[in-house]
Amino acid sequence: MIPFDHHSTKIASHRNLILAKNGMVATGSSLASSAGLEILRKGGNAVDAAIATAATLTVVEPTANGLGGDCFAIVWMNKKIFGLNASGYSPSNFTLPNVREKHGHIEKMPMFDWTPVMVPGQIKGWEALNKKFGKLSLSECLQPAIRYASEGYPVGSTLAMGWQTSVVRYLEKEENHPRFDGWKDTFLFDGKAPQFGDIVKLPDHAKTLELIAKFGSDVFYKGEIADRIVVESKKYSGFFEKADLEEYDVEWIEPISTDYRGFDILELPANTQGPITLMALNILRQFKLDNHQSIDSIHKLIESTKMAFADGLEHISDSRITDIDHLLSDEYGIIRAKQLKKTAQIYTPLTPHSSGTVYLATADNEGNMVSFIQSNYTGFGSGMVIPGTGIAMNNRGAQFSLKEKNINVVAPRKKTLHTIIPGFLMKEGEAIGPFGIMGGFMQPQAHLQVLSHMIDFHLNPQAALDVPRWQWIEGKKIWVEESFDRKLMNQLINRGHEVEVSKQVGSFGRGQVILRLNNGTLVGGCESRTDSNIACY
Repeated sequence: MIPFDHHSTKIASHRNLILAKNGMVATGSSLASSAGLEILRKGGNAVDAAIATAATLTVVEPTANGLGGDCFAIVWMNKKIFGLNASGYSPSNFTLPNVREKHGHIEKMPMFDWTPVMVPGQIKGWEALNKKFGKLSLSECLQPAIRYASEGYPVGSTLAMGWQTSVVRYLEKEENHPRFDGWKDTFLFDGKAPQFGDIVKLPDHAKTLELIAKFGSDVFYKGEIADRIVVESKKYSGFFEKADLEEYDVEWIEPISTDYRGFDILELPANTQGPITLMALNILRQFKLDNHQSIDSIHKLIESTKMAFADGLEHISDSRITDIDHLLSDEYGIIRAKQLKKTAQIYTPLTPHSSGTVYLATADNEGNMVSFIQSNYTGFGSGMVIPGTGIAMNNRGAQFSLKEKNINVVAPRKKTLHTIIPGFLMKEGEAIGPFGIMGGFMQPQAHLQVLSHMIDFHLNPQAALDVPRWQWIEGKKIWVEESFDRKLMNQLINRGHEVEVSKQVGSFGRGQVILRLNNGTLVGGCESRTDSNIACY
């Protein structure tokens, strides 16, 4: 074989917009995108395609999501908008005294253990979407994922790198504890992570998908899989009882929105961090921006982001205890805009964290569109894998606080602040299209950047995704990509920002956009920072 560097072209590449008439699927995996397209061509609609793509992503990108995670969706169906919250809550025994008894007086929630594992909402979310909107059966939608899991697929460069990172995360940095045996047995091959070009098969994953295809979500939440989850949890001092799984259900919710320069930007409400995007937009719209590469514009975007995080991270949690209407008001944007100075400021002591997530967007020939996102939180999640099932359990509970007065303090049957957010763009009551950029607390920041590039500066979706990004880390600390303009870097430093160049490409988010033109033509842009592609016809 000709030797080549599989992870870098060493030259600047250029992607054109992708156009289609009948259907489009955009996600970070070409294999998953093709699975969604397969369902569209079989007669399925945008929701069917989204389910097929999401299920396939648990197979072909297990480093960023899995069967034990959560999902959210914004659905445009038959000219109406719908929101789905399929995030899970904490177990009924998940109390602060119980966590303290198990772990002592720790400062932060553990990441890789049964303690941060929440009830997975994702499988119930797929089924709920299928029952409400699907044209094909759930079983039909799961077939591409089952096929990839049983027959195998080749590992791409970004996936190989993420897999190797996880070996360090779960094995070298943690004690060699038997609670990781399920993960090792499922996701290591001859004790190693797969390399670029290797063919990976996940037979246990295929068996679980086949059970779900045959029996629906009941097998996961009430049947044999639920029993195995509870047994494994108790084995390692987790907090699960079977009732925690049996009594879980998804929530159909109303998306929230703000008007930004005449466009309606839709996000999902608490417990997601979607409101942070809208809060930042409400601040930003008080200013006239001159150029997407000007120091003045970038400084305003950064400071608006920091203000929104300062307020959002203090107030967003389970929807039952979150009251942020005042933070989404016009008055909030005006007040905060007046506080924006020409130099970098510190607005919050809180520090965002990274995570692993997958995003997808779909559109069909009937005008329906889906913005969908799912995650185990960090990479494979908690590292807790149910033996013989391929189910990698989430560690979303790591977002809970151990401080009694914090709004996200540990509590039973509670949903914590959730990082993953699907986005949607509308104008005058009509859908323009879904968008999303995965990547933990980078997500509101990337939403803001991509939306501003498109709306303020009229960049097309692909160009808006390709623009070098910045990322607020904490305080005045900003990361920028290696391709970020050096002159702008120096100007940011002169304004008091603490700027570092980061080689962690994945931390800057991975996005997809599908827009519908007035004549119905679909226009797509996909992420150049990963193994991303668009499938269409």
